[in-house]
Amino acid sequence: MGRHGMPIVRRLSVLAGVLLVLSISLGVVPLRAPIGGSHPALAAGPGLYTAGSRILDATGREVRLTGVNWFGLETCNFAPHGLWSRSWKDLLDVVTSLGSNVIRLPYSNQLFDSSSIPNGIDFYQNPDLKGMSGLQIMDTIISGAAERGIAVILDRHRPDCGAQSNLWYTDKVSEDKWISDWRMLARRYKGNPAVVGADLHNEPHGGATWGSGDIKTDWRLAAERAGNAILEENSDWLIIVEGIDNYRGDSYWWGGNLKGVQDAPVRLKVPDRVVYSAHDYGPGVSGQSWFSASDFPRNMPKIWDEHWGYIVDKNIAPVLMGEFGGRSLGSDTEGTWQRSLFEYLRTKKINYTYWSLNPNSGDTGGVLLDDWKTLNTGKQALLSADRAPSFISSAALTAAPAGSSQPSPSAAASSSQPAGANLVSPAMKEQPQTSPVSPDPGRTAPASCDAGQLAGSVARGVWEVLQMVTWRLIAG
Repeated sequence: MGRHGMPIVRRLSVLAGVLLVLSISLGVVPLRAPIGGSHPALAAGPGLYTAGSRILDATGREVRLTGVNWFGLETCNFAPHGLWSRSWKDLLDVVTSLGSNVIRLPYSNQLFDSSSIPNGIDFYQNPDLKGMSGLQIMDTIISGAAERGIAVILDRHRPDCGAQSNLWYTDKVSEDKWISDWRMLARRYKGNPAVVGADLHNEPHGGATWGSGDIKTDWRLAAERAGNAILEENSDWLIIVEGIDNYRGDSYWWGGNLKGVQDAPVRLKVPDRVVYSAHDYGPGVSGQSWFSASDFPRNMPKIWDEHWGYIVDKNIAPVLMGEFGGRSLGSDTEGTWQRSLFEYLRTKKINYTYWSLNPNSGDTGGVLLDDWKTLNTGKQALLSADRAPSFISSAALTAAPAGSSQPSPSAAASSSQPAGANLVSPAMKEQPQTSPVSPDPGRTAPASCDAGQLAGSVARGVWEVLQMVTWRLIAG
């Protein structure tokens, strides 16, 4: 008996219940579904999972990804581009102003080498990045995105900073390295509500096959190996699998041919995590027969349906249009194609990340103009016509700083061409910056406060006080 006459077992039960309710309301202890149930375990963040062609959050609410690509970490600058002109905070604010709820953030495996020194950064405008490694800059961008309610998809865009590769491995970057780096990132950002997915490899093409069973070329099997390895470390991520270019003699854009999914879908040990991703471009990247067809653009929906749209129509899985874009939005062929594709995505509620925020994409341009300050009003209007709300804004405030407890590991995408097309230079889309613009010594970067760190610290402090009070009551 306790001193107030209540049995000790009952006191423990009541106190445990109070603590559980308080901890869940504070976000300190995440609510999780029963093990073995049909509903996946809910993450500390949005807890995204798939149901047919939809993406749902931990509450069962439908989520749609509508955002942009911001490239640079995958290049030999080892930092997001544009930091020679503006602060990283300013550029994230631009993403916010567009209404984007997600950033696809490309990287290369070379980024994680100790010899890969970030460059092309104006440290007068980005003083907090000085002395950071590329991985630490990635941490910073992710943390800043979380504060703004923006999710992040990590995109393994290149094995090294020089160029992307046909297959997921090269003679310099092995499959083991590819997977071990993904494991590292999955551990590093586990529990971080902003990082929601892993785009396993950008634009498999050339020798890449789907469903062939050849261990050296079968991209579907490689995606399963990498996806399962990631989910062993972090079961909350979406696993994003791009297509190839040539399937059974049918040639399409690099990464854009997902016809093989119907015959050989990706199988993962954790269910409801696969999102398929296609890339699609216009004649500004490479001229194709369908652009000159007499029934253009009425012929395009059928082409999109055949190569990747059917996955949504048949309720197989969600689709992310991971890259698409072009310079023109006018009445010419490229503008007509771009507006038609955007309407197709909007009508079918397909997820997308537009290529790109950056203006230095050689064959597409960007949402920003060459000064990195002025918005392309046409592209701004296009994207504003179809944007979904943030889905991490509340969860992000209780997130631990990205990668704060993890040590650093030891120490420009090609145009997506259909096979046989006249290829443009792989350097076109991502052009590195070797000499930053002269800094403005009169500009001072504003002081920053990490809201996520503050909220997380307060929650942990309240939790510790509750525990202390509880055990004193029990002991008393």
